[in-house]
Amino acid sequence: MLAAVCLGAVLMLIAALGWLARRMPSLLPPPASAGAGMALRGTLRLDARRRLHLVDVAGQKALVLTGGATDVIVHLSPAGS
Repeated sequence: MLAAVCLGAVLMLIAALGWLARRMPSLLPPPASAGAGMALRGTLRLDARRRLHLVDVAGQKALVLTGGATDVIVHLSPAGS
């Protein structure tokens, strides 16, 4: 009887953690990069919806604005700078 109660409690805890991970993905560490030459260097929250991301793609840095009606590349640096 006690084993069944403990098993039920563990299963409920696993389900609760899965729900929390889906609701708040920012609590999880970012996934490991596959070495594709692309990395997120930083994110700035502008308001409740919009964010400005600094992305490094194969030596070029791009500022990308997300969360509005469309995503916009604000600035793209020349290669090697």
